[in-house]
Amino acid sequence: MGSPERWRPHGPMSAPGSGPLNFDGLPTDVGALCHVVQGILIHSDWLAAYGVSEAQFRTVSRETLPLAGRLKQIADLDGAVLTAERATDRRAVGTCRDYALMLCGMLRQQGVPARVRCGFAAYFRREWEDHWICEYWRDERWHRADAQLDPVIAPRLGIGFDFRDLPADMFVTAGEAWRRCRAGEADPMSFGHGEQASGLWFVRVNVMRDHHSVNGRETSDWDTWRQAKAVDHVLSEAECARTDDLAAHPESSSARPSPPWVGR
Repeated sequence: MGSPERWRPHGPMSAPGSGPLNFDGLPTDVGALCHVVQGILIHSDWLAAYGVSEAQFRTVSRETLPLAGRLKQIADLDGAVLTAERATDRRAVGTCRDYALMLCGMLRQQGVPARVRCGFAAYFRREWEDHWICEYWRDERWHRADAQLDPVIAPRLGIGFDFRDLPADMFVTAGEAWRRCRAGEADPMSFGHGEQASGLWFVRVNVMRDHHSVNGRETSDWDTWRQAKAVDHVLSEAECARTDDLAAHPESSSARPSPPWVGR
């Protein structure tokens, strides 16, 4: 999937910017970096698990911010150095993609090739729930890390594996999921979450999002999938064929169509 050197430099979303908080002086161990990420972010869907509510936060949003903006938000909440673990109600609220992007930016800052991947995890509430993780290059191979699996969330999910190097059967990229579905090896309805966000069309949404992400656009028009109508859930053979190509080669810089529901 291309030379890992391609994913060593920062992109527009992963650069820390020039604000009061930066990535200087952080640990180099991936597990330690994950701990730093866990001390500054909190997942919007898991607030109750931490004993807090939305009312305790200035902003609760599912929008993934560029790290320069996210670090400014964190500094506004608590100006301590990044390695200082914040109280749960003084962390920035985000989603799994924010955790993955933060770890990706920290690793890139240290010269480690890293990228944010969109796919499906096997360790949440359903068999294959849509999820974002960070992939990093070390020891001549890609490792997958989930910085979200902190001491609060991991026990609730019964996590018994190394979150710094996810087992192959615990996370699949969207392209891997698409290929399994197209080959008849997996049920498309087992990928996603809920009846309105499952099935082959939703796997395709994540193939497109993963494609954008590995090409340096961790956010894209495909994030608006909630606007899709029932007609958008039906895929043509041409759409499936194009998705076959992107699933096999997500790093390709080929044409990136906009979702059909955008611009109506």
